[in-house]
Amino acid sequence: MFVYSPQYDLDWSRHIFPTDKYRLVYERILKEGIADETEILEPQPATEDDLLLVHTRSYLERLRRLVGRPEVAIMEFEAPLTEKTLQALYLCTGGTVLAAKKALEQNRIWLNIGGGFHHAFREHGEGFCFINDVAVAARVLQRYTDAKRILIVDCDLHQGNGTAKIFEDDPSIFTFSIHQERLYPIKQRSSLDIGLDDFAGDEEYNRKLKDALEGIFKRHTFDFIFYLAGADPYEGDQLGSLKLTKEGLKERDEIVFGFAYRSRLPVAVVLAGGYAFRTEDVVEIHINTAHLVVEYNKKRN
Repeated sequence: MFVYSPQYDLDWSRHIFPTDKYRLVYERILKEGIADETEILEPQPATEDDLLLVHTRSYLERLRRLVGRPEVAIMEFEAPLTEKTLQALYLCTGGTVLAAKKALEQNRIWLNIGGGFHHAFREHGEGFCFINDVAVAARVLQRYTDAKRILIVDCDLHQGNGTAKIFEDDPSIFTFSIHQERLYPIKQRSSLDIGLDDFAGDEEYNRKLKDALEGIFKRHTFDFIFYLAGADPYEGDQLGSLKLTKEGLKERDEIVFGFAYRSRLPVAVVLAGGYAFRTEDVVEIHINTAHLVVEYNKKRN
């Protein structure tokens, strides 16, 4: 029920994005017995055909040309782009595709220990995001499976502007983002946006999340859910000022998984952001999500 590769390392030393969190989450999953190695699949890189379902050929070619030009990549994406980074991004996108396919096949929840690069647009990237893995996986499902109506629940600290723009004219994909409003990035219009004031905490966040999902499910039906379980709404995050506790973030996950369970919908989860002063806090938040993945899958047996 998990997807991971040791090659997810983004090669970003001394960057605010904790690039070692993927490995640390994987190791904790094994150490705590959340899953064993047989339950963690290793993906293949996303194919060019899959990437072209979302991104333009000229943009993908430009990414390849930017490898080895760190000053340009850092200015545009706020992160360096090396050959190792590019291959990790292709692989991580393949991981989100694999998690989605397995979740759909089994009608369960699968978690990619990576992914959630929601600031990537069709023809450009920003905010540490080069390839929009969730958008690619959504298009793969629509092209090759019976999952045509898709809900994207984005609970990262930041609005999913790239995802919103990619699907802005597509009624088959409902984009929902709940985020800190007065914060990067420049907003695009999702199907539904909830912008929270600075310092919003557990009670306000989870009440508004639950109310929004109730409204969405009353008005729409879906075949599949993608869930961006960002750790950055956490009160100890360096990039934001929301005030969710670890318990509040667990409740957030339970709300999303509860709606999926009652609607009998498969879910692909990606980790998205998380920039706490202590990387171990980011890892613990993601591990709490992993525990709930197992718990809710047991309910489906």
